[in-house]
Amino acid sequence: MDNTILPSTLLLTLLLIVGQVFFIRASTKDRIEKAQLVSTQEEAILLPRLKEYFQSRFYRVAEVDPEQNQVTFEGFVRPSLFLAAFLTLLAFVGTMSLALVLSQLFPSHSSIFLGLLLLSPLSGLFYWKKAGRLEKVLLKVESTKSNHDLSSHIIVVAHRDEINELQQALKLELSE
Repeated sequence: MDNTILPSTLLLTLLLIVGQVFFIRASTKDRIEKAQLVSTQEEAILLPRLKEYFQSRFYRVAEVDPEQNQVTFEGFVRPSLFLAAFLTLLAFVGTMSLALVLSQLFPSHSSIFLGLLLLSPLSGLFYWKKAGRLEKVLLKVESTKSNHDLSSHIIVVAHRDEINELQQALKLELSE
């Protein structure tokens, strides 16, 4: 091979590895958001439905603040077996690429570089340990009356996926 091809391939492969490390780290990052949702139901009907919804998703009531009309739910979020396997596969492909480039550059040490493949399960283990955590959901419900219509405004602070699931399950609209 040409002398300039291998070093440039090594540089690109190292950039791939750096991106892969950041991708694996980002898989465990909290994505907490605050959303304001609107329901056409009044507060007395909506609160039991919200409690039932979160209990069906294995959350429990952790704290109730009657002064602010706020409820805090908490529950353990399990890591995804599929994502752990997928991250392990990605790490395997990335370290395989690096091992192949390094074994082309340094053929006498190729067996050592193939040993890098043994590190790929660490990415799945890293995800598994970091992704399983206790999540909190803060709910604040306020009744509003406008033009003889009763509606409820819900302020939710939770993981963005949880907010989307809540919005779809209870058919809530985003407030403007």
